[in-house]
Amino acid sequence: MITIISSAKTMTGVSRINAPSATVPHFIKEAKEIALHMTQFSAEELSHLLKINSKLAAENYLRFQHFHSDDSPSLQALLAYTGVVFKNINPNDFSPEDFLFTQDNLRIASFCYGLLRPLDMIKPYRMEGDVKIPELGDSNMYTYWRDKQTDTFIYDIKQADNRLVNLAAMDIQSAFRWKRVEEETRIITPDFRVWKGNKAQTIVIYAKMARGQMVRYIIKNRINDPEELKNFSWEGFSYNEEMSGKNNWVFLQS
Repeated sequence: MITIISSAKTMTGVSRINAPSATVPHFIKEAKEIALHMTQFSAEELSHLLKINSKLAAENYLRFQHFHSDDSPSLQALLAYTGVVFKNINPNDFSPEDFLFTQDNLRIASFCYGLLRPLDMIKPYRMEGDVKIPELGDSNMYTYWRDKQTDTFIYDIKQADNRLVNLAAMDIQSAFRWKRVEEETRIITPDFRVWKGNKAQTIVIYAKMARGQMVRYIIKNRINDPEELKNFSWEGFSYNEEMSGKNNWVFLQS
């Protein structure tokens, strides 16, 4: 069973956590090329291109300028991303065995690095799916990655009993030939909802927290069968059979 999550916009290059190994991203060549082309943009242009404020633009301008330097910090992807999902995965107490299980069973979708494993070494960056780099053609990053990483993704899933737990944001589907993924694998998509008024709705911040907690649950319990996820319970979220479909499972907060 493979689980996929989205990368985060917030990152760090240092961590007190010691992971047991470090690996090279499958698409490191592509990542270096993307980062190199991003150096042509000024901080002001990055602000517009990435839809970020001037402070973040200045920070990421320097990140791209130093990306190819040996002095620029790199870190395992699971530790480098610091968004809500990753904070809830909370690898602070992971054993070496936890990290190694994660390496085999978790994938992270990145618009700069492509499909990542948790122990792949990466450098801080900022990238959006709708960014267009002139040197790479008229397409954006969704299109750029679509054909490059779909085969690798499907291969990884098939090596893991052909089952995928999709805990990524919906937009990452456009970075893959998702119809092919659906046709060639079995996909389980958990949906976390809370009651708001008289309707069960998805609240983004709660969904991100619950996704991270479910990843942690998978890792700590060495789950390889999606059916076991129906036992997941956190902060009132639990599996709701009545609202769930065959492959879209609703976890409702009571």
